[in-house]
Amino acid sequence: MTLKRLFFLAILSSLLFSCCTKKDETKTESPDPEPIPLTYVSGADLSFLPFLEENATKFYDKDGTEENVLDLFKERGMNIVRLKLWYEPETSAASFSEVKAFSERIKAKGLKVWLTVHYSDTWADPGHQETPETWKNLSFPVLKDSVSEYTKRIVQQLQPDIIQIGNEINGGFLWPSGKISENESQFIELMQAGAQAVRAQSSTTQIMIHFAGHEGSDWFYNKMTSIDYDYIGLSYYPWWHGKDMDVLQNQMSSLKSKYQKEVIIAETSYPFTLGWNDWTNNIVGADEHLILPDFTATKEGQKAFLLKLKEKIKLADAFGFCYWAPDWVAWDGPESQRGSSWENQALFDFENKETEAMEVFSIPE
Repeated sequence: MTLKRLFFLAILSSLLFSCCTKKDETKTESPDPEPIPLTYVSGADLSFLPFLEENATKFYDKDGTEENVLDLFKERGMNIVRLKLWYEPETSAASFSEVKAFSERIKAKGLKVWLTVHYSDTWADPGHQETPETWKNLSFPVLKDSVSEYTKRIVQQLQPDIIQIGNEINGGFLWPSGKISENESQFIELMQAGAQAVRAQSSTTQIMIHFAGHEGSDWFYNKMTSIDYDYIGLSYYPWWHGKDMDVLQNQMSSLKSKYQKEVIIAETSYPFTLGWNDWTNNIVGADEHLILPDFTATKEGQKAFLLKLKEKIKLADAFGFCYWAPDWVAWDGPESQRGSSWENQALFDFENKETEAMEVFSIPE
């Protein structure tokens, strides 16, 4: 073998080694980042936002500059967005396709996604837990299997960070099959089917069980001991759930200690005025709804209420809060009777400028 050929082979070998080394180095240089775990929930339920955007609703910061709502909330400290999900709604609102597309936008902003699955075609709450129309005549075994398969699909395709098995399920869900007062054992089986489906699809998605209020919550969560879940979620609206925030604090602390679960205020809000910005009746509109004299229906009072709530959460060693529908402004004009029943509880005033309470989303140190 000539010296020239030996020299050529040496150069070729060196080049091959260099290429292989660089290729291997590329493989290890940029591993997929580990998801950042939640250490505190600072959330907002923005389920109305896609609808509001479709209707060209604009939002502004305190200086009057138009802002993207997700960007604005993130700048103020929000780390997770809560979204409701309906099974087969009449419109695209809260549909699987809308929630999937919105979830992708939220994740692209570096925010986490929290789904509240209503297992209904419409609103679900303590007084309404209507079974989806296409599930109404199913036998119980088939209904349970439907819950399992639907929940698996949600986790596979939407990959939420938190998922609720039902929304405000004080009396059960999927009535009458899963109504506690009539079919408690079936309710437990349906809950187990949902939770097991989540665990089968994801090792990272956290499961919440959500109760409206705190009175009676111990009775309820005592029934949940056979369910594999992570978070206790409580709604807290003073006009419905009591104005003594010390009682709320004590109950949060008690639930955490007794059931060894993190406790989150899954829904809350407070008005910045008792006025209105359209002709749709508001849910809150009288002094009797307020915690007086401490928290008036002013921008300052709204912020003070949320600061006090965060203080109670901290004292209870609870895990955070979520503000419900801070974006549900009067979107349909000043005389609309199909507008918002919540515009005086939004975190945007009647000019759609952020209120002072937006500052409360900053994560406590």
